[in-house]
Amino acid sequence: RMQEDARYLKRKVRAGSLDVHPTEKALVVQYEVEASILGEGGDPMLGERKEGQKIIRVKSLSPSTDVGALARKVVEECRLIPLSRLPQVEHLLHYLQSRRPAEGKGQGVCVLDQSSQLLRPRELTPFEGLEVGEEASISQVERYVELLYEGLPEKIRGSALLLQLARNPDNLEELLHNETALGALARVLREDWKQSVELSTIIIYIFFCFSSFSQFQAVVSHYKVGALCMAVVEHELRRHDLWKEELSKKNKAVPEQGSLRRDQEKAVRKYRSLLAKQEQLLRVSLYLLLNLAEDTRTELKMRNKNMVGLLVRVLDREDPELLVLVLSFLKKLSIFLENKNDMAEVDTVQRLARFVPCDHKDLLNLTLRLLLNLSFDSGLRTKMVEAGLLPKLTALLGDATHRQVAMWILYHISVDDRSRSLFAYTDCIPQLLQMLYDHGEEKMDIELISFCINLAASKKNAQIMCEGNGLKMVMKRALKMKDCLLMKMIRNISQHDGPTKALFIDYVGDLAAQMAAEEEEEFVVECVGTLGNLTVPELDWELVLREYNLVPYLKDHLKPGSAEDDLILEVVILVGTVSMDDACAAMLAKSGIIPALIELLNAQQEDDEFVCQIIYVFYQMVFHQATRDVIIKDTQAPAYLIDLMHDKNTEIRKVCDNTLDIIAEYDEEWGRKIQSEKFRFHNNQWLDMVESRQAEEGEAYLYDNDNDRTDLFYSADGITPGDGSISPDFYNDLQSQNGEDPPAG
Repeated sequence: RMQEDARYLKRKVRAGSLDVHPTEKALVVQYEVEASILGEGGDPMLGERKEGQKIIRVKSLSPSTDVGALARKVVEECRLIPLSRLPQVEHLLHYLQSRRPAEGKGQGVCVLDQSSQLLRPRELTPFEGLEVGEEASISQVERYVELLYEGLPEKIRGSALLLQLARNPDNLEELLHNETALGALARVLREDWKQSVELSTIIIYIFFCFSSFSQFQAVVSHYKVGALCMAVVEHELRRHDLWKEELSKKNKAVPEQGSLRRDQEKAVRKYRSLLAKQEQLLRVSLYLLLNLAEDTRTELKMRNKNMVGLLVRVLDREDPELLVLVLSFLKKLSIFLENKNDMAEVDTVQRLARFVPCDHKDLLNLTLRLLLNLSFDSGLRTKMVEAGLLPKLTALLGDATHRQVAMWILYHISVDDRSRSLFAYTDCIPQLLQMLYDHGEEKMDIELISFCINLAASKKNAQIMCEGNGLKMVMKRALKMKDCLLMKMIRNISQHDGPTKALFIDYVGDLAAQMAAEEEEEFVVECVGTLGNLTVPELDWELVLREYNLVPYLKDHLKPGSAEDDLILEVVILVGTVSMDDACAAMLAKSGIIPALIELLNAQQEDDEFVCQIIYVFYQMVFHQATRDVIIKDTQAPAYLIDLMHDKNTEIRKVCDNTLDIIAEYDEEWGRKIQSEKFRFHNNQWLDMVESRQAEEGEAYLYDNDNDRTDLFYSADGITPGDGSISPDFYNDLQSQNGEDPPAG
């Protein structure tokens, strides 16, 4: 009946992923075919879907090939690749063009993809000298499987023939459905992996071929090959430790000449042969595990079995291709906190230090990128400094290939106060200043200027930056380009006491002019902040205020809401700096700036930084007779200071106490009020402490019933008031009776 109703067959082809072939000069296109039999009404009556892949070989691709033209030809001739994917095709062809050919038997490697920093498989020849004597055929799979049930030589031969088939991706799907073959391979690996390195390498390589494609990774997990690979790696690392120990013992016992020496040389040659085979096994095992780690659940299982510890132990090897693979694996793992912590526990940084620098570009690049991931941890940054990486990374700033990553790591190290000053003992700062100069009027790299800002926070670094024409060059560029970040670096330099501050006198006028010019507020914040740091006795602030008419600007920008809080705060700090000068303090007081500060104090009373800086202005002003009289007699500033005497913030209390001490010294009335408040506060503290002890221990334990002194504090017998407070006069009278002088009013 179906055949009678069917009218025609409809087929749809959908393109899938596009990637390079793992071993050949070819592109692999994944696609899906959907076939439907339609009835009279056009409705599907029967449908089926099937996945497939097409291999596009480009054997003519050479270093001189026009990749753009070849990519267009590939897209034109392959209907599975839409025109929109032309850039991807061109990118993959560029990769194939730059991919190095296999470097001989036994030299299987992993190539670093410079664009994505991910590894792509290249030919991994299992081991040297394996000859199977025939070309494998997919039709003979059953015969090859039968060899796996015989002796060790036959198992090696059978698995080698199956490997020939597995290395061709076209055969993988058919092998996937042959459960007998895969089951036999898994069984042999599980039972015989300790008997033969060659056999283990071949079988793991077969499963590695499946693991290279995400759609086939499930079969590798099904046969628990990943767990076996971890067992293999751990076993081989233990064997290597034993080999080195035995070789070391023989080296100590062998004389320089004689038969024993020849035996020792023979043992060394044997060790190197075993080492070469072992490292091939490690490469293919770790590569398979790296592929499986694409699944984060599988990666977590590896972590629980100490994957990080195994990988870090391999870092002691010398084979660069094995090291590239291990570093790629560690870099992938390092993005997770738990793995990063594991790396910190096994001295990873100390092992990585020996690769910086090195002649192998991929090895160096991966080492730097792994260090970058680890440098987000402050403890590991400290270990990098202890391992001597600071001068090594600084030297890489001169290498255009590795400059960017090296600078990122150094930037992270510069975040730590303890490490920041160590840059002064390298040639890092001159190199950075040269980079700043080389940018000319171009926009500066954010990483470069951020690094300089951090370094400028160290006094020794700031002094180096100012050597020669360093400060002049930086200031000139900052003022010309109105560069906020560069001005932030200058502001950091200006904060350090010593000879560097005096260098800024020549630029005070330029900085003050930015305030009146109504520049971008963020830039003005840095200029005002720089001026606020210039506590230089040689600087004539009165002249600066008059020449640039800054007093109205300062007063206007103290009003709440007149500008962003950042700018208002910097203006307060600048007022405090200027108030150190007697004439400037008087000028500011006459302008009515003190009431403006009190109004701002009321508005920003919850902000500790604002409160502390405003009180500091009062502290500076009470040093001068003219402004001291204004503050004491014409404002309520002392009352506000008394309220803040017992603030929770230590710095606020300290500045308050110092300011009030000066006020009390020059004004008797305020002195009595301040002293009374201090006595009241300390007395209340004492009462609170006594009550607390009574509540905790009980009156019976604090006082004897026949000698109860609680009336001294709580009775109304004339000794103390009913509220428990004690007048300062009481203490003055008591001290006079004891022959002591009362405190100054």
